[in-house]
Amino acid sequence: MARPSLYSRSPARPARPAPAAAAPAEADVATVPDAKPAPASVSLRARLAGRIRQHERWLWAAGLLLAMVAAGWPAWTAQVLRPLKIEQIDAALRESIAKEPLASPGLAAYEAVLPSVVRVVGEPPAAAASAPSKKSARPGKPAPDADDDPHGGRSVGTGVVIVDKGLILTNLHVVDGAAKITVTFSDGSQSEARVVNLMPENDLAVLQALTIPDDLHAATMRSTNGLAPGEAVLAVGFPFGIGPSASQGVVSGLKREFHSPEGRRILTNLIQFDAAANPGNSGGPLVTMDGHVVGIVTAIMNPTASRTFIGIGFAVPIENAAAGAGLPPF
Repeated sequence: MARPSLYSRSPARPARPAPAAAAPAEADVATVPDAKPAPASVSLRARLAGRIRQHERWLWAAGLLLAMVAAGWPAWTAQVLRPLKIEQIDAALRESIAKEPLASPGLAAYEAVLPSVVRVVGEPPAAAASAPSKKSARPGKPAPDADDDPHGGRSVGTGVVIVDKGLILTNLHVVDGAAKITVTFSDGSQSEARVVNLMPENDLAVLQALTIPDDLHAATMRSTNGLAPGEAVLAVGFPFGIGPSASQGVVSGLKREFHSPEGRRILTNLIQFDAAANPGNSGGPLVTMDGHVVGIVTAIMNPTASRTFIGIGFAVPIENAAAGAGLPPF
């Protein structure tokens, strides 16, 4: 009789059925009645996205490299970022000035005020015009008696337009006693003018031109506050009837007084300057290098009988002149 085994055997496991072979894609599509093939554009975007993900690291590296190049990194621009030496700055300035010289401040001031400068001629009365002038030169005589024209006894001076409607400032001694006043503008046009105000204490007169150019320009005026000895100035006018002419100098002093030798006139609070001024400059503007009028040239001092400039000229501050013209104070 056969003996039973001491160890029981596990029952045999049934064999698993083999997985069914995958059906082709077409079968899946066929099983879904409403399924449609994907559009070509969607498939193209999917492939492009896959390529980007595949090369994402390389793209990031290329972008970083471009950013570093654009920022000038690492070391090839280090020299450009270093501070320039004094010698390099000096050499660059010299080279720039050699190529294009800086404009003269005096030229800029002259061009700024020139459209406002006029020539003023005072015609004497008919009786005086026929008689020779008996005025004599005396030491220290100001521009007043030095502005007489030896040809016909006319008084020739300068004026400056302060209002574009034809309001002109000049010296009183240029037009004093004139039977007729004629002004010539910068464009060459002429007009008769009449006196609208007098300031004998400042030797100033305000004229109104009867006919004015269409493009008449008024001068820009500046207060003398802040004006100091040593500041460059320009005197513009018609010395001896020649002009317009310009001479450059500096402010020599402030709050000066001028006493005429005859004691007829005492002028106070004057600007002293050393820009050349001669007979004919009277009434012209004294201009700073920014083109602003700070005074009206009114007298020269000369201890000889030559009646020419030797280095001391005087101008009335523009505040006094503007007040006489009815303009508001600065």
